[in-house]
Amino acid sequence: MEIQSHNTAPAGLRFGLFMPPYHNPRRNPTACIEQDLRHVEELDRFGYHEVWFGEHHSGGYETIPSPEIMIAAAAQRTNRIDLCSGVISLPYHHPLMVADRIVFLDHLTRGRVRIGVGPGALVADSQMMGMDYNMLRPRMEESLDAIIELLAENGGVSRKTEWFTLDDARLQFASYTRPRVRMAVAAALSPSGPRLAGKYGLGLLSIGGTAEQSVETLRSTWDIMTTEADKHGQRVERSQWAVVGNMFVADTDEEALEATRYGLKEFMDYRHVVTPMKMIAPGEQVSHEELVRRVNESGYGCIGGPERAIKYIQRIIDLTGGFGTFLLTGHDWGNARATSHMYELVADKVFPAFTDGSSALMNSYLWTKERRDGFRQRFDAGIEKAKSDYVAQNGANATASQK
Repeated sequence: MEIQSHNTAPAGLRFGLFMPPYHNPRRNPTACIEQDLRHVEELDRFGYHEVWFGEHHSGGYETIPSPEIMIAAAAQRTNRIDLCSGVISLPYHHPLMVADRIVFLDHLTRGRVRIGVGPGALVADSQMMGMDYNMLRPRMEESLDAIIELLAENGGVSRKTEWFTLDDARLQFASYTRPRVRMAVAAALSPSGPRLAGKYGLGLLSIGGTAEQSVETLRSTWDIMTTEADKHGQRVERSQWAVVGNMFVADTDEEALEATRYGLKEFMDYRHVVTPMKMIAPGEQVSHEELVRRVNESGYGCIGGPERAIKYIQRIIDLTGGFGTFLLTGHDWGNARATSHMYELVADKVFPAFTDGSSALMNSYLWTKERRDGFRQRFDAGIEKAKSDYVAQNGANATASQK
């Protein structure tokens, strides 16, 4: 009997955390920052592959303004996990400054950094800086094009746009990672993310959600990437595609329901402020139990035990045809202790369903179990032979001592 993995992603599914992060603004912000860094240390120990830090400047809930600073802090407290920006909002920064910081982080982390880029998700952020939100995506593409040219180390780069100028610009450092630092483009609901990832041959970070209204976007994502890659002579791989999902996992469905009384409702209230959701009507009052039911049944997320989590992830794999990394979302649905337990539980109970890490062990156990009787007979026969050999070599005294 062979143990079959659920995984249809290439080379086994990787796991990580997407950490905007989401914290209730009533909490102590200093304590929240320390909690986030402790969780990254735990992820490193538990065997997670990567963590992605966001950039946000308004709203009160998503509390990292600089993913580069968070990466530098986390790098001093971890040894193995990849540290990624999810994302640097390119229209908010001069491209030379972004490229310089990217390469510096690549050296500080000895190649553990991965840079995710995007246009900026929150309308309030762009408004405070006097930017037209509709111009963010075009400006992101202009910036990304310049950054990639700077990282190529082909000499001075000169460009002039309506919002930045590069005059014979070049980087002082070459990338630690050769030929260049790893990069990814964020995608929410528009096709611009997979289009740019395909155009430049970069990875993709899908943060648009997993609810039914987001399913069609996920289904079309890979086709958009491959079409654009073919058009521009690039190559893209599913192993470089990361998909974000909302989960809270406890030992049982009942324990997960109770644990999420801590912060699920407040999180949903915030999501309604920044992006109205169809799952709950504005102003609608629902019980916690009903809210958990809607999260699970809509596909928006998963609140439950490990088996429910496995089914949730498998559904996303089936819808997309497979991807490289599944990212949990960092949030306050449960308190810090329950969240730490979730990270360990997912590593222990969910990882093995999508990787080859435990299948060889289980197959070895089952192979041994099926041959148990024959092995026992040979074991007993070996003991008897050892006894008889000893008697033959040592005579009557040995016989007496065996009785």
